[in-house]
Amino acid sequence: MKRQTQKGFTLVEIAIVLVIIGLLLGGILKGQEMITQAKIKNVVADFSGISAAYYGYQDRYRAIPGDDLNAATRWSGATAGNGNGVVSGAYNATCATATDESCQWWDHLRRAGFVAGSGKTQPFNAVTGLIGVQTGDGAATPAPVLGGLGSLIVCSAGLPDKIAIAVDTQMDDGTIATGTVRGQLHTAGPNPNISTSAATSAYAETGTNVYTLCRAL
Repeated sequence: MKRQTQKGFTLVEIAIVLVIIGLLLGGILKGQEMITQAKIKNVVADFSGISAAYYGYQDRYRAIPGDDLNAATRWSGATAGNGNGVVSGAYNATCATATDESCQWWDHLRRAGFVAGSGKTQPFNAVTGLIGVQTGDGAATPAPVLGGLGSLIVCSAGLPDKIAIAVDTQMDDGTIATGTVRGQLHTAGPNPNISTSAATSAYAETGTNVYTLCRAL
């Protein structure tokens, strides 16, 4: 009678498969982390680039973009600001239809060649959140927002918690309610209004929290 032999994987073969699976998983996780780091660098570069564009415009024209009283005479089709030193309007204004100075800010910078593109619509960050500017609470007579930012600020919305915490840490003190970079937890909508009150809690890296960061210029 012929004996049947049972075929299967040897321990060596199983070990090789496990090693391959481990390498694949490690590569995927490493790749995801590299993507996250790239997004962090892009968000930091956005803040730095907008700041540089703002100071470059001021140095060239002795005016604030968006608020520039002479923009309409300098460029055909441009809308001038009132020259009062305040960029009126909120960072998240609907710039396709609005005429707020926070929208004209982008048009003036683009016409001057400091920012790529054309028109007054706000750009987006690396995670498709809105980037915009406003003075304090965005009113004609600004009040401080986020517990003390009453000057001109640039805001970047829709930032996942890991990215928001890293950006604040790299650019400021890593604390949500202090320094020149401050954060606000999203509670409604993709590009929320900025609160006039101070943040009452610290950043929380849950994997689901989303923040808007604002930096004083």
